[in-house]
Amino acid sequence: MRRLLACLCLAYAAALAAASDKPVNAGPYVPSPQSVVADMLKLADVGPGDFVIDLGSGDGRIVLTAAKVFGARGFGVEIQDNLVKLSNEAAQREGLADRVRFITQDLFKTDISQATVLTMYLLPNTVNMLKDKLLAELRPGTRILSHDYPLAGWIPEQYVQMDLEDKVAISGVTTTLIYLYVVPARVAGSWHAKVPASVAKGAVRLDLKQQLTRVSGSARVGGREMLLEDVRLKGEQLSFRLPGRGGRFSGTVRGQAIEGMVEAGGVKSPWSASLR
Repeated sequence: MRRLLACLCLAYAAALAAASDKPVNAGPYVPSPQSVVADMLKLADVGPGDFVIDLGSGDGRIVLTAAKVFGARGFGVEIQDNLVKLSNEAAQREGLADRVRFITQDLFKTDISQATVLTMYLLPNTVNMLKDKLLAELRPGTRILSHDYPLAGWIPEQYVQMDLEDKVAISGVTTTLIYLYVVPARVAGSWHAKVPASVAKGAVRLDLKQQLTRVSGSARVGGREMLLEDVRLKGEQLSFRLPGRGGRFSGTVRGQAIEGMVEAGGVKSPWSASLR
């Protein structure tokens, strides 16, 4: 009953936030142990070309580490003014203020579209209340790191479990879970594909179905319909096989177009598709 009431309260709080300018408190301040911060960022392969956004940034340790150790840029979003002040002071003190900043803002209303990596250590209900926002605002290929709590319905690219003594003071147990997700491109629909003559003569129609990171579909080749095999989608990268045709198709999704290569018999040939 208490869990149900907590869920209802969080949902009600989010609804109120949508109707007002008052920030939503998404949960108590609980920092990720410093011993796991670098491991999280390594898991997402953070580098100098990345822009890291931390939702619920607390004392700023994740964004500060991303800048200081991995050369990234970014910002943190936090509801508590005192923590934002401390984070910005730390950025100044460590000579990172030109690359990172921290703001007091409602994370549900923050523009996160600039992120190439997004991190969060939030209550499980809050994590899942953010799912629609993540899909709507983050570009395909953006990496999402969630500490301890998964995104329901999403399949993580990687999942790491470790035991840390630092977690006992936070959760009462040593178990630490890190989930890495990659925002998928939108591929559902009917695609008109141009493939090498060695694979099929004439155009091929691809009909793709998608549920977040899960993709399945079929191809119509020469009037015959066949199910696609081994379909995979990671960010903007789509790959599959045509049964009985040999070779593997791989391509990059760019909005309503796909361009890539099909490899068969050691020979690579270009292929492309456009959304009908």
